[in-house]
Amino acid sequence: MNCRPRSRTLLLLDGGIAAVLFAVALTVLLAPGTPPTSAGATAAAVGLAAAQASCLLWIRRRPGYALAVAALAGVGLEALCPPLGWLGLVTVPLAYVARLRPPRFSLVALGLLLLPTPWELVTGGWRDLLFAVTALGLGWALGELQRGHAQRRHDRQRRVLTRERERISRELHDVVAHHVAVIAVQAAAAEDVFDASPERARAALGAINVAARSALTELRAMLHALATDDGTDPDGPQPGLAQLDALADAVRAVGIEVTVDRDADAEDLPGGVQLSAYRIIQESLTNALRHSHATRAEVSVRYDDGVLRLAVVDDGTAAPRRPGAGAGRGIVGMRERARLLGGTLEAGPLPAGGFRVEARLPVGVVAQ
Repeated sequence: MNCRPRSRTLLLLDGGIAAVLFAVALTVLLAPGTPPTSAGATAAAVGLAAAQASCLLWIRRRPGYALAVAALAGVGLEALCPPLGWLGLVTVPLAYVARLRPPRFSLVALGLLLLPTPWELVTGGWRDLLFAVTALGLGWALGELQRGHAQRRHDRQRRVLTRERERISRELHDVVAHHVAVIAVQAAAAEDVFDASPERARAALGAINVAARSALTELRAMLHALATDDGTDPDGPQPGLAQLDALADAVRAVGIEVTVDRDADAEDLPGGVQLSAYRIIQESLTNALRHSHATRAEVSVRYDDGVLRLAVVDDGTAAPRRPGAGAGRGIVGMRERARLLGGTLEAGPLPAGGFRVEARLPVGVVAQ
């Protein structure tokens, strides 16, 4: 859903770095007294610098090929303008490769680039050789540090999602178990009065039909979650939209003025949908208290056209909120709850200040 905006952001970032890289190369190439001295050689060097910088625009798709093109362009730059450094500014593409690929790949690239560096002893001296080796080593180290940081962040997010899916599956298990218990009771009642009172038996069968459809709806969401029993299964009924007033009172008690505006019909929705809606609102209010120091929050719950719409708006400072903060149930967890029900969730600061969480949860019935 957010892939295209992210791709545009990365393209703009890579384009900006490529522009800076090209500008640095031009500054060196056009500096007075710096080779190349002829107009033709200068034009060729400028073209090679442009080719080397432009590799950053597609290096994320083909890092190996892009680095090879950058290195070949750097060979020409090394010959035409030695002051640019070893193979031009190939250190930057190398840092990208180290960021995008594991060490078993990036170290090979580093070794291949280091292999011909002794040539600097012929064209320059020990200082040039040391500079070339140091620049390549620092470029690889920077990329590797960024790769490690990104990997750790990805692992943390995966742990957050796993814990949230476990929690969701446990809660949905209780909801489905309730529907199955209703089916069992109604089936026994229908069997008892089937001959004596057909109307009561028909009513019981109708109740079974409703409960079975609701159970199937909950199961559709539960099957997408990772059901892992860690021995922390809570006892007692799961909350729903009927408990929003109690939730608002609890938040008011700690300093936030909460107003709740909801449709009465929403309390008749399937238990799994109500549970996810309650948890999303609960987490949004918790974030408003912990992270933005809000003084007021407005909760809106609307149900129409088969979609439950939630909105929680606070007047806090809209400070950045880490998805993995707290007990692992942040914005990532709320978004996962919405996704498991086939819905969406958007969260972010408002232009005039404050923070808004908005979710759309479709309420469907599984066809027989």
